[in-house]
Amino acid sequence: KEKIESEAYRITPEEQKAIDDYNLEGIWSRRMRGGVLEYEIKKKHVREKDNIYVSKDELLAMGFKHLLRQTDEKIASKEAGLDLHPCTTSEIQAHLDDFGLAQEFGTYGKIRGLSGGQKVKLVLAAAMWNCPHLLVLDEPTNYLDREALGALSSALNGWGGAVLMISHNKEFYSSVCREEWVVADGKVSVQGDSGEREMRAVAKKKTFKKEETGDAKLEKAGGNTNADGDKYKDATTNFWGQTVSKKEARQ
Repeated sequence: KEKIESEAYRITPEEQKAIDDYNLEGIWSRRMRGGVLEYEIKKKHVREKDNIYVSKDELLAMGFKHLLRQTDEKIASKEAGLDLHPCTTSEIQAHLDDFGLAQEFGTYGKIRGLSGGQKVKLVLAAAMWNCPHLLVLDEPTNYLDREALGALSSALNGWGGAVLMISHNKEFYSSVCREEWVVADGKVSVQGDSGEREMRAVAKKKTFKKEETGDAKLEKAGGNTNADGDKYKDATTNFWGQTVSKKEARQ
């Protein structure tokens, strides 16, 4: 985002006027056709299926230089894997669930209605959306209760990426960071050594229920394959479902 807003990518007033005059809503994609790079153009009040492809040279001639740079940067980011999650409601909510934001706040709530602690959780969730290697935190303990702080500390210690933190909460940052840079009296002193940690990929294992063989089904049903019950449970009840003693069940 910062790169897009830099001078080299920022759209000038003249270019914005050209965009408005062309009635351009946005550039959606690009393709290589016959050795010519073409961009998919979406105009305002025009259906998506009626989008057209225009060559790069034509768009440059129209004055869309910075818009093309922005488009190329966004496409390059996606191709580099920075756009890892599909932006669907269910996918976003599943990600927010990992940070303690229930559906009533994540899907149906508004940011202005969130508490201070919930807003911190939202910011952390947004920072982790693209699975970064480096996480920079500025006073992350603000508004978080002890339970949330414990969960955050545990999550950061289990995460394999690097953490750079600015904080006055020594109890918290000491539980996460092994190296401290203390700024005091105009000097910086380094304490400890962060070292290196192995990057760990966290993935949930899928479990599959093993299909029972015929003998196993027969054994579980107490010799009757038409029964769905468990033989250990059925052994203590009679035909009418009344509880009987184990001695009576053996007779």
